[in-house]
Amino acid sequence: MKLKNVFCLSFLLFWLFCSAWSQSQEEKPWLWSIETIKKAVNKVRAGRDLTPKEWPRGAKVAVGLSFDFDAETNALRDNNLSPGILSQGEYAARTAIPRILALLDKYDLPATFFVPAVTAFLHPESIRAILAKKRHEIGIHGWIHERNSLLSEEEERDVLQRSFKALKEITGKAPVGIRTPSWDFSPSTLKIVRELGLIYDSSLMADERPYEILEDGQPTGIIELPVEWIMDDYPYFGFERYSAVRPHISPDDVFSIWRAEFDLAYAEGTMFILTMHPKYIGHRSRIVMLEELIRYMKGKEGVWFATHEAIARYVKERMGK
Repeated sequence: MKLKNVFCLSFLLFWLFCSAWSQSQEEKPWLWSIETIKKAVNKVRAGRDLTPKEWPRGAKVAVGLSFDFDAETNALRDNNLSPGILSQGEYAARTAIPRILALLDKYDLPATFFVPAVTAFLHPESIRAILAKKRHEIGIHGWIHERNSLLSEEEERDVLQRSFKALKEITGKAPVGIRTPSWDFSPSTLKIVRELGLIYDSSLMADERPYEILEDGQPTGIIELPVEWIMDDYPYFGFERYSAVRPHISPDDVFSIWRAEFDLAYAEGTMFILTMHPKYIGHRSRIVMLEELIRYMKGKEGVWFATHEAIARYVKERMGK
């Protein structure tokens, strides 16, 4: 009897090994069929260019300044409870947000703040300060800056639904747009975005112009305001204490890159979307650089500064024209 049990157990283990091995072979991308590849690639794709024939008041370019107000959520997501790391997130609310709001006030500019729900709960005074200006937008940025691609569809739906509900209750207005944490866009994200009734996303990188997102080859009506790492402050100013990669680039060098990006967007008559993080851009030398860039852009004729919501709504209204 014991021998029979051993045989059965051995056979079961062998079958599980073979099954796992077979599955691992099928999952290797170089063994995928072209049909499988096309299905994966076409799940979420860029549709038609939605750059309008003209921007409001005859402007030549639309400028969307955005700030991902992560605060402590990056550390909390990773279960990093070091007071030193958490203090960097606290800096975002304590020092950077007031400094950023003062700069925007100085030039009477609107901006979009993408806020994880946990940030809103931890720093309600910052949310009140943003809303008090009556011209800024608050968009979804996840619950605790989770990585969507590591979640099941059910888990991702849960955190985004809770994030939507929390921001609606805290701000008194339902958010209409999302920037996924770390621009991590899973195969389920678009489906959930549509379920929430959002009008735009700002997480994808298929263009520098606004476009309509396709799902399985079909138009969705969702507007994409694309992003790009060179238009993000983190790759230049981010600092990982325990990493061998510790980039530090002069604010003057970053200014020259962003100015060149703006100049071509202006020449092409399209859009300039800038992604910044208070805990990085809010430091003195960097905020000075940002002000220099703002002055440069305002020195040009026909520059429309707007929230992401305003840009998306303007584009959406003209989709059929």
